[in-house]
Amino acid sequence: MPQIASLDPAKTAFFLCDLQTRFKQAIYGFDELVLTANKMLKVAKLLNIPVVVTEQNPKGLGPTTPEIDLNSLGNLCILTIEKVLFSMMIPEVKTQLQERPHIRSVVLFGIESHVCVLQTVLDLLEEGYDVHVLADGVSSCNREEVPVALSRIQQAGGYITTSESAAFQLQRGAGTTQFKEFAKIIKDEKDNTTRAIQKLVQLRSSL
Repeated sequence: MPQIASLDPAKTAFFLCDLQTRFKQAIYGFDELVLTANKMLKVAKLLNIPVVVTEQNPKGLGPTTPEIDLNSLGNLCILTIEKVLFSMMIPEVKTQLQERPHIRSVVLFGIESHVCVLQTVLDLLEEGYDVHVLADGVSSCNREEVPVALSRIQQAGGYITTSESAAFQLQRGAGTTQFKEFAKIIKDEKDNTTRAIQKLVQLRSSL
């Protein structure tokens, strides 16, 4: 029987990987990645999901792009840290996870698909976490790299999904006190969701 990895907001963390200012002109679909990231941060805030943010060599590549509203998270942004390893699973991130043993799933978005994202997934899987990668939330300098990376992630046991699908899994149902606000997020983000899907997922299928 294949493993079924359901997303539970009480057992999930979001990982935002290296969406930094110097990548803006280099990464395919960077603006759409920002749209997806901001949507997921709204979901994190609503559902009380912790967020880990990394920045690859920010002295050379700049900080997280200011279009991403990290300040809105408050204490839910449990770590923003620079790294030189490609994987996000540096000692400081591992410590944050160890301090939260209830977290068993990670939803991952950012760049680059075939480098930092892939290596983070492999390290998380090795540590026993379920990893869900957002197809409309990851990219690379060369878009042709992305489907190969996503295929490699699936081969290793990661799950490929979309931001809206993951959000609805985390929301779980319509009978909760926050559903009205959740539905508003989905409605408000509808055009951005379509834009990101068309740029990062739909066009990729033709490669």
